[in-house]
Amino acid sequence: MSDTLVAVPARLVPASTPLDDARSQLADVVGFLGYSDGIHAMLATARRELTVAVPLRRDDGSILLFTGHRVQHNFSRGPAKGGLRYSQHVTLDEIRALAMWMTWKCALLDVPYGGAKGGVRIDPRLFSRSELERVTRRYTSEILPIIGPSQDIPAPDVGTDEQTMAWMMDT
Repeated sequence: MSDTLVAVPARLVPASTPLDDARSQLADVVGFLGYSDGIHAMLATARRELTVAVPLRRDDGSILLFTGHRVQHNFSRGPAKGGLRYSQHVTLDEIRALAMWMTWKCALLDVPYGGAKGGVRIDPRLFSRSELERVTRRYTSEILPIIGPSQDIPAPDVGTDEQTMAWMMDT
């Protein structure tokens, strides 16, 4: 094995966060397509971001507080759509990146939706089914003014499933 170092072009080095990566990809595409700085700024910026406090009374009576986010990146093609994830690793920047990528996926496949994504910073493996239901219903009640079939359609993602969506739907 050689001890020779090989220089990797900067554009091939992964960005340090998903949001940095998404913004770098966008800059490359905008440059390639010759879009204006104004279009670039619009595509790089989420249309709406909501961060909410999600308190949970556990089955044992103790209270925990979680942070939840919903990012609606773009509505140009129609209502936003995107998953809701429950993970102890959720960050606002991760949710921003995933919402941006959802916009691109919908546009590339000619699906008439914009991109969105949501998340709650919680490890779902550590909570009972009834605790997860309470977290879901509280998160939903906090974001209810900005979701619905004509605005933003949540879907399952990491740590959530069809039951999570059913709880959201009847909250």
